[in-house]
Amino acid sequence: MLNVDVPADGVRRVTLNRPEKRNALSRDLLRALLATLREHDADPDVRVTILRGAGPCFSSGYDLSGPLLDASSPTDGQWSRHVNDTWFSVWDLAKPVIAQIHGYAIAGATELASACDLVYVASDARISYPVVRVASPPDWQYHTVLLGLRRAMELMLTGDPIDGAEAARIGFANRDFPPESLEASVLEVAVRIAGVPSDLTQLNKRSVHRAFDVWGARAAIRAGTELQALAGHTESARAFRADALEAVKRAARGE
Repeated sequence: MLNVDVPADGVRRVTLNRPEKRNALSRDLLRALLATLREHDADPDVRVTILRGAGPCFSSGYDLSGPLLDASSPTDGQWSRHVNDTWFSVWDLAKPVIAQIHGYAIAGATELASACDLVYVASDARISYPVVRVASPPDWQYHTVLLGLRRAMELMLTGDPIDGAEAARIGFANRDFPPESLEASVLEVAVRIAGVPSDLTQLNKRSVHRAFDVWGARAAIRAGTELQALAGHTESARAFRADALEAVKRAARGE
């Protein structure tokens, strides 16, 4: 489900290893990922973690073929609260996490990437949140916080994908690289980070996040919880729940 290797001193690389499911984010996979990241936070030999996907893509998003919550009868807003808590737990790790995206990142996978501290993408990667076409609003309201009003509005109203180069240009990612050099380029960045004393890196990361919090980013993301709960009562959402996986597939195809 997860593979962990040590590509350089102070660097751990975590690979989502469900290529047959396009690294779909199941409940068990997310639990294992969060536990691994927490272990890295407590390990003095780890200074930075790279997160990538096995096979043809980073991740296809949440695994809609199985349960995502433990509760048998989730209450209004429970899912979006759960999502926010999950991604903020990555955001709030002491040590930096780098998302390395190739192939595509869809819906929940873009949420995972947004919770990381740095995001690097292959130039030809495809980034999308097609769920807005079938069950708006999405769970992790990162668009406006990261991209600004106009770019966020376009993505939220169309659900259209963007390639890696565009993702870097508008601020979803730090930088894009040719697919063949993505892995080496990301590792080079990680090695640079690992070369800084970890106590300083942790303080530097926190200073950026504290400023982001002061600007209201965390509150803005949390504000989407109630909207997502309300959206669950719409006719479109009821139709979506009838066959969520097929609905997302159609949306991803632009239908």
